[in-house]
Amino acid sequence: MAAVALAGVITAALAVSSAFGATRREARLPSLDRQVLGAINAFRTRHHLVPLRLTRGLDQSAGEHSVQMGRLGYFAHSSANGTSFWQRIQYFYRSRNYSYWSVGENLLWAAPSVSAARAMRMWIASPEHRQNLLTAKWREIGISAVHVSNAPGIFHGDSVTIITTDFGVRH
Repeated sequence: MAAVALAGVITAALAVSSAFGATRREARLPSLDRQVLGAINAFRTRHHLVPLRLTRGLDQSAGEHSVQMGRLGYFAHSSANGTSFWQRIQYFYRSRNYSYWSVGENLLWAAPSVSAARAMRMWIASPEHRQNLLTAKWREIGISAVHVSNAPGIFHGDSVTIITTDFGVRH
């Protein structure tokens, strides 16, 4: 099983034909999203931090990014067009009219799948991911787990699960 995590400061299935004729399927995993949220909030609570609320803007940002990475076969915080992660998030999670705005992001992919518990173990083992999980200022989160069959690019046609978690605070 391959697994990779990277740290830093879509509910229908979609079928697409690749250049080699293999079918690629992208499917959202809402139950895994909920499990990851529960695991993150349990971890934060054990560390005397407030639990995070799901928010639409962060959820949309995370969803777009997980699908894009699976569809295009790359794994990075920046978007395929080179836009930085915070600029992508800001498009969905506006900073205008707020005196304070901050975001962070954890990414993870595993082949072929990953549980919420395993995702947490991987993030906790990484100092940068752990720091995002334990950042006291975060109040909101967006989560998107996507399973991609025959994922292109760096995934080499394997089936993979990609999770994006976008953290935020604004006031």
